[in-house]
Amino acid sequence: MKNFFGFFALLLSISLFTACGGPEGEKVEAEAAQTEATATAEAVNYTIDTGASNIVWTGAKPTGQHTGNLKLSGGNLSIADGNITAGEFTIDMNSLENTDLKAGEGKEDLEGHLKTGDFFEVEKYPTAKFVVTNVAPVTGDAQVTHKVTGNLTMKDVTKSVSIPVNVAVMGDKVSAQSKAFTIDRTEWGVSYNSGTLASTAKDKIINDEVGLVITLVANK
Repeated sequence: MKNFFGFFALLLSISLFTACGGPEGEKVEAEAAQTEATATAEAVNYTIDTGASNIVWTGAKPTGQHTGNLKLSGGNLSIADGNITAGEFTIDMNSLENTDLKAGEGKEDLEGHLKTGDFFEVEKYPTAKFVVTNVAPVTGDAQVTHKVTGNLTMKDVTKSVSIPVNVAVMGDKVSAQSKAFTIDRTEWGVSYNSGTLASTAKDKIINDEVGLVITLVANK
């Protein structure tokens, strides 16, 4: 009986680790950078509305998770026949903020730590960038119309990722809303307290997967 309860406790601890160990979303694999897409002659240029666009992030560890926002500082999308054919956007890494903690209760400390060399080193790398390399239509998913592949550059590391996106063109405005997805932060050199490091204590591990939801709004 004693062994049974010990085994049950082990299963419970594993399930709790799994439940809180990572953000939700489709895991997106990082691959070698690809050739950037070129806008076609018939494509119409839309400028990113930085006030209406946003990136929601989620970081997790066994004991819980944190969420926050990142703002964009610029970008554009080329649209032809209702489809994105090329484009790019720049992420303002200094805009990184936490949204689940209150001021004076750890919010400022977390934001400050994420901006240091342990994580995104924003003083040295103030921006990140995504450049479209390919766009393919998707069927069978009400939340996704296209798979947008592009080169994501952070901390001078560029990797190709394919993101599930719902694209809607409405006259002079286009929106691109991603489905929740995750990327492995260590692929871009953000390895602080990664579970892949032998020096990281088990109670200090931070999940390598970072959850993202991207909202883009652009105007003609």
